[in-house]
Amino acid sequence: MAGVIVLEGGGPFRANDDLDRRMLAGRRAVVLPTADAFETPGDLVADAEAWGDRLGITVEPLMVLTRPDANADAAAAIDAADAVVLVGDSPNHLRSVLLGTPVFAAIEALVARDGVVLGVGPSASALCDPMTDRRGGAFALGLGLVPGMAVITETESWSPDLLHRAHELADVPHVDLPTGAAIVRTDDGWETVGDATVHGDLPT
Repeated sequence: MAGVIVLEGGGPFRANDDLDRRMLAGRRAVVLPTADAFETPGDLVADAEAWGDRLGITVEPLMVLTRPDANADAAAAIDAADAVVLVGDSPNHLRSVLLGTPVFAAIEALVARDGVVLGVGPSASALCDPMTDRRGGAFALGLGLVPGMAVITETESWSPDLLHRAHELADVPHVDLPTGAAIVRTDDGWETVGDATVHGDLPT
């Protein structure tokens, strides 16, 4: 692996400014609000543009909201970027839109060529395999950019019973990531940021 993968617990474009600046300042970042397709993706784009201005990141929104949008033209935009940021609250929609598409292949290629892929909140969960399904605390098929582990995001908003159930159901190493916490994978291994709690040995 040549590039960097950043998984943040929540709070897109506001909760991890120091980390985002360290990972992305001076880069050109494509922002995919895919996982908010049925909510307010335009609001996330506006937040991303203000964040980019604040941190010195060139932001290009890429409105991949449905599976037909995840086509070769959208993939070409990722091929021309230094980083991809995935945000939004529906990991199931993100997975169904991107899995097996030219856009996801471009994201994988970005990591291979020393780029940065950053997922926030439920979108971070979808980048792993398995993926956390908050509806019952169980796990489902994820995109697999980070295989063999899971992240449980926005844990401050989980009930103790649901979080306990997720821990009991997990059959892979997993990480609790409240908003403001993150884990970062580089060629040197894993770095935890903030109040991340690691359960088990994370894959290298």
